[in-house]
Amino acid sequence: MEYFLIIISAIFVNNIVLAQFLGICPFLGVSNKLSTATGMSLAVCFVITLATLVTFLLNRYVLVPLGITFLQTIAFILVIASLVQMVEIVLKKISPSLYQALGIFLPLITTNCAVLGVALDVVTKQFTFGQAAHSLNFGEAIVYAFATSLGYGLAMVIFAGIREHLSGNNVPKAFRGVPIALISVGILALAFMGFSGLVK
Repeated sequence: MEYFLIIISAIFVNNIVLAQFLGICPFLGVSNKLSTATGMSLAVCFVITLATLVTFLLNRYVLVPLGITFLQTIAFILVIASLVQMVEIVLKKISPSLYQALGIFLPLITTNCAVLGVALDVVTKQFTFGQAAHSLNFGEAIVYAFATSLGYGLAMVIFAGIREHLSGNNVPKAFRGVPIALISVGILALAFMGFSGLVK
């Protein structure tokens, strides 16, 4: 039940981009096409989950025992940068078309605050899922990271579908481009707020 609450909360209730406003730059920049948004979502999902796994272990078994938790942010940024480089190399070999489509936004995963935000949340924040506040254990941390990245991907894919649909419509001139995109993401965020009563 605990894992189910974590998943529902991370995907719908506290969506990383629509409720916490982390990772907005790639969210708006890569969501013009559904195919690109899907590829970016998969890359972000992989990086967030793997980065959280590595940073959780690094914090638990290196930083805390040595009493150097003040280096968390720097250490986590180095881990995230390394993982993004690895994803970039793999995509270049496996799917050159997706690599070209993602363009500048693939290296931007390194500076995507959603990735760092999840890694820091897992090791510093106190969570309440139906009981007293507590820190996440290893299993809960990985489930939370994966569910958060799924929420990010879900929001991005839905938003990309909306933008593709809008591109074929006759939008008033004053609202074309960024204005209608921001209005759409605002309405999407309101839709996700409907889930807020599911988990306390």
